[in-house]
Amino acid sequence: MHVVPGLKVLYFGTPVVLISSRNPDGSTNLAPISSAWWLDQSAMLGLGNSGQTTANLLRERECVLNLPSSSMVDAVDRIALTTGRAAVPVHKREQGYRYEPNKFALAGLTEQPSELVQPSRVAQCPIQLECRVVSSYPFGGPTPECTAFQVEVLRTHVEESLVIPGTRHVDPIGWDPLIMKFCEFFGGGKNVHPSRLADGWNMPHQLQRTVG
Repeated sequence: MHVVPGLKVLYFGTPVVLISSRNPDGSTNLAPISSAWWLDQSAMLGLGNSGQTTANLLRERECVLNLPSSSMVDAVDRIALTTGRAAVPVHKREQGYRYEPNKFALAGLTEQPSELVQPSRVAQCPIQLECRVVSSYPFGGPTPECTAFQVEVLRTHVEESLVIPGTRHVDPIGWDPLIMKFCEFFGGGKNVHPSRLADGWNMPHQLQRTVG
């Protein structure tokens, strides 16, 4: 029997992406997002308008989509409730967000120069996609609070061990992406780490909530 619960959140399960973008001072901002999907050599990204990443993409028109494996969940969670915007919006502050100008250092991640765009790549991410923004669209209504970005993938960097020898294909067995499902972290079909984001969103899940 189906019920109609009027779901508040529709995050049924998507890959986590660490998106890097260029700040006005030339530094690289890093932000975890989970609204991303791909078709051919393009991707669609969904971002809230109050974040620094959205401002950076609208201004600079380029980014890197760094795909973390499930083993990187701790690094991702460390920056889950941070923002690169110095003036933290009220609604984010109420959820526990704070300003962090150097997210690479906080996450314990390493900046790696990109080849075709300005923002740095995340060296530890097994898959990195250098992209340019093709177009952007206000999203949601009646007053849009998000922006949908269409980006073109210019260059893809993949850890050699993940490429099927003699092909241009990723081994789906070897690649274990970090998945966000209803604000919780999953890998290999299992919950892999407590989520600060789920805490900030007051999610009612019966999962371990202790964060080290």
